[in-house]
Amino acid sequence: MTYHPSDYSTISFPAIGLEWNPGRVIDLGFLQIRWYGLIIAVGLLLAVFYGMRRSKQFGIRQDDIIDGVLWVVPFAILCARLYYCIFSWSDYVSDPISVLYIWQGGLAIYGGVIGALVGVIVFCKVKKINAWALLDLVSLG
Repeated sequence: MTYHPSDYSTISFPAIGLEWNPGRVIDLGFLQIRWYGLIIAVGLLLAVFYGMRRSKQFGIRQDDIIDGVLWVVPFAILCARLYYCIFSWSDYVSDPISVLYIWQGGLAIYGGVIGALVGVIVFCKVKKINAWALLDLVSLG
């Protein structure tokens, strides 16, 4: 079964009779950026700025914050996709290559959280950073 991103673009609150289709921020044909993607990106950027600003209080270097974001975020996205595809395998069994079509939707928050946690722990082991301090810092961001 193939889904199109527009299948998920309506936000509705049936109990109060509100429905809204936020549409796209940028549509260049080959590149479409939706409001929710922009909001997530801005939220991540603000969290990184917050983490960098408070990193000294947690005994973490700012460079380590940037390195962590560059390694952990892609790993978390990969795990979110993997988690979704594992639990929706019946949608992909006839066309396994469609697992790679991330732009058609299909990320699971549980997989992303698990991937981020594993990524942070591995990152902290490699960089010799106190994992509890980094988790405390990023939870605030």
